[in-house]
Parts: sequence; structure tokens; C-alpha cells
Amino acid sequence: VQLQASGGGLVQAGGSLRLSCVASGRTFSNYHMGWFRQAPGKEREFVAAITWSGGSTHYADSVKGRFTISRDNAKRTVYLQMNNVEPKDTAVYYCAARPGTYGLATMMHMYDSWGQGTQVTVSS
Repeated sequence: VQLQASGGGLVQAGGSLRLSCVASGRTFSNYHMGWFRQAPGKEREFVAAITWSGGSTHYADSVKGRFTISRDNAKRTVYLQMNNVEPKDTAVYYCAARPGTYGLATMMHMYDSWGQGTQVTVSS
């Protein structure tokens, strides 16, 4: 499956942003989806994941209560709604796909398709 992320930009602390990731190629609803991020000089880290049906989600502690992952299988799109953003949320955000025959995962190597990334910058 091919992934295209978008929606990044510059936002003030306390503001909101919604990222989108559109899939093409294989059947989108066969995949769990995840969002990861990578800040300058740091390793890529897990942010959120959602099952193929949208029935279950999982979040990193750092974003729990502020970010919401959702999906629309008819539109082949996964979203990351980012509320009350903080300067520490500044990073390149990547979407990723994992076959739905497995469980949700937080480790990068468990995802086999990646989008190109979209930059999110939060100003203080």
C-alpha cells in the first residue's frame, strides 16, 4: 500500500492541527494504521495506532488526551487530530501501515509501508 501524508504546518502552542494520510494500492481496510514522529536529532517514535476497523486505538503517553487517531475506510484515509499542541510536538510526522492479520503495534519494524512525512512546527 502506498501512503501520502499531508496537513502539517506551523501552529502556535495550544492550537490544533489535523494530519491526513491517504492510501492507494492495496485494500486499505486490510491494514492497521499508525502515526509516528521524528524530531530533529531524535529517533522516530510511536504516536498512535488504530485497528483496520477503527474499533480500537492506542496512544503514546505523551499525546494521550490531546491527539485522536481516526480513519475513514471509504475514503482510504487515516487522520491524526492534534489538539492543545506543545513545542515538544514539533517533528516530522509519518503514517504507516501494518497488515490487519496481526495486532496493533508500536514498534517501527512491525509496519511495512510508510508515507513520506509531513512537518509539524509548534511555536511557543
